[in-house]
Amino acid sequence: MEFEPRDQYLQRVKKLSEIVETGHVAYPTRFAWTHTAGEILEKYGQKSAEDLAAHRVEVRVAGRLVQMRGHGKAGFAHLLNQGHRLQIYVKLDIVGPRGYELYRRLDLGDTIGVAGHLFRTKTNELTIWVESIELLSKALLPLPEKWHGLSDVESRFRQRYLDLISNERVRDIFTKRAAVLREIRRFFDERGYMEVETPMMHPIAGGATARPFTTHHNTLDVKLYLRIAPELYLKRLVVGGLDRVYEINRNFRNEGISTQHNPEFTMLEFYEAYSDVESMMVLTEELLALLAQKICGSTTVRYGEHALDFGRIERMSMREAIVRHWPGYAGPPPSLADLGAPGGARKFLENWDAATRGSGGEGVAIGATDSDGACIGALFEAVAEEKLIQPVMIYDFPTAISPLSKRRLDDPSIAERFELYVAGMEIANGFSELNDPADQEARFREQIEHGGDEVPKQLDEDYIRALAHGLPPTGGEGIGIDRVVMLLTDSHSIREVILFPLLRPAAPDSPAGDDNPAPDETK
Repeated sequence: MEFEPRDQYLQRVKKLSEIVETGHVAYPTRFAWTHTAGEILEKYGQKSAEDLAAHRVEVRVAGRLVQMRGHGKAGFAHLLNQGHRLQIYVKLDIVGPRGYELYRRLDLGDTIGVAGHLFRTKTNELTIWVESIELLSKALLPLPEKWHGLSDVESRFRQRYLDLISNERVRDIFTKRAAVLREIRRFFDERGYMEVETPMMHPIAGGATARPFTTHHNTLDVKLYLRIAPELYLKRLVVGGLDRVYEINRNFRNEGISTQHNPEFTMLEFYEAYSDVESMMVLTEELLALLAQKICGSTTVRYGEHALDFGRIERMSMREAIVRHWPGYAGPPPSLADLGAPGGARKFLENWDAATRGSGGEGVAIGATDSDGACIGALFEAVAEEKLIQPVMIYDFPTAISPLSKRRLDDPSIAERFELYVAGMEIANGFSELNDPADQEARFREQIEHGGDEVPKQLDEDYIRALAHGLPPTGGEGIGIDRVVMLLTDSHSIREVILFPLLRPAAPDSPAGDDNPAPDETK
């Protein structure tokens, strides 16, 4: 194996050999610990030196050495255990020559186990007075001194194990992510939902508009698609009588990488029979407020320079958002009536496109056959989406871009659908589920006929068959877990909240890989 720096690796290998020669086991099977560092700090952190002396507390603790300082025949060190640091004191007279010789041959990064009792030093630091010490695992490579600057971004994500050791904030992010998932499960379990699991390999790509990853099953000799979304399977379960279901699922979309997108990501999807889009909006308000309170201690959450208020989520129609955020350089803003008139959205989209290209921007591709609804959707994404900082639910989506949503009874061109936006990101997408099998089949066929890399290529006849057996009125929704965690941990890249984000292959001559991100990774 080739490691850098090579000399440190060889020195540590030599030390390990010397430790073994003195009778210590190089890699023992287990260590019978009694406390974690966190438990000791929480339970005894306020105890005085006199209390600890009067009521001796025996402990056995394991951890990674992250700091050492010697004083002749005695030394102090800090152990890192589950994110908490605890000082130990090792003295020759107490651990004996063999134990102290082991201590002297230890390096930063080694994992050790110690047994002893608690006391306070002259500086009043809670410390373990070590009576016995043993090596649990030798670190043959040194810990990084620090992570800093763009040049270490790739190394941090590739070698997440070092990132977790070196960066307390990183550990805190993933501790909070785990708490988010626990609270979500508790929230839905308490409301009578059943957690389920649906397939991750699908014979037909569907449930969302995205380019899929493909694979092949050799025995069956069939092409399969990694899950884009679990939606169609979850609604089959509602047809089957599971009236309230949810799934925390991994999805895969063969698309670009950005600060908001990773090809593999985590979603929460949930469906409730005898419900509709309004019920989903109310449930989402309750869930987000609860998560903010539980994770951050307040419904107001700091995200960069913004204070996001999850206790007060605004509601706004898509057309209202376009009018409110219309850029001045593109001419007078449209009225709601303008956007609702035939051809109105296309006209204003063309005006915006021309003004944007005229000022050096990229504009937007406008197809000759794009419907008024598609133009409304494109206009919203172009002028409003990034400006939606405070939590806001955008409703009244065009039916043309909502193939799985019910139409509004008073206006069939509008779907009973909403999306939640926070900090310019889409966080949730919910609607009254379309349960008319004939209407659903017609919309699927229209979507397939329209074509494109991101739309399904095949009609899911079994899903239509399931609807024909009767899907009750149902509200459903998907929420992006990764983006929720970003907001609740003040993280501004999705790669910060995914333990092992997808990266380009490492360069052959570098253990950390290419430090330059892919062309669209920094968007």
